[in-house]
Amino acid sequence: MTTSELTLVDWRMRVADLYAAVRAAADPEEGHRLWREGRTALFATHPDSPTSEVVGYWPYDPALRFVVPLLEAEPEEREVDTGADGTLTLQRIGRVELPVPVEASLDVWWMHQYAGGIFVPLRDGTAGAGSYGGGRYLLDTAKGAWLGGDASSLVLDLNFAYHPSCRYDDRWRCPLAPAGNTVAARVEAGERL
Repeated sequence: MTTSELTLVDWRMRVADLYAAVRAAADPEEGHRLWREGRTALFATHPDSPTSEVVGYWPYDPALRFVVPLLEAEPEEREVDTGADGTLTLQRIGRVELPVPVEASLDVWWMHQYAGGIFVPLRDGTAGAGSYGGGRYLLDTAKGAWLGGDASSLVLDLNFAYHPSCRYDDRWRCPLAPAGNTVAARVEAGERL
């Protein structure tokens, strides 16, 4: 293992620890504050940070936090080119229905690499005009981004939507939101340009 591999492991551990602190917070808005502060510190100081720029956020909106059941969906498999890392295989394992004010269905994917993980990207009406044009991520459990859930439901808090690393640095090739993860509504929550 090289030094850069060790620092990448450290990055992932710090992100996982950050989400553990978010889940342990007394309330979701406090967790969101911890998340913003933790990400700001990682971006500013960590050698594997995709950026050193200060990231902006929309204000926390409690109406954008949902506990939603994982519903059945037609199986689908996608191969995503991730550049030097090779190919990422995504398998649709279900979908979730987001209620008002978003009123949208999102596909939920399983990543076969990284020992597996749930992946929920989102491309909304702010893409390219308020947030990264390729979309943002809501969940990427392979990287530690997990807000909670149980055997049949997920916690999706759109206030925690974040830009993928490829938004900041061309050396990263990220899986972006496919059609089933694209919504017309403007989700003015989470990271912003």
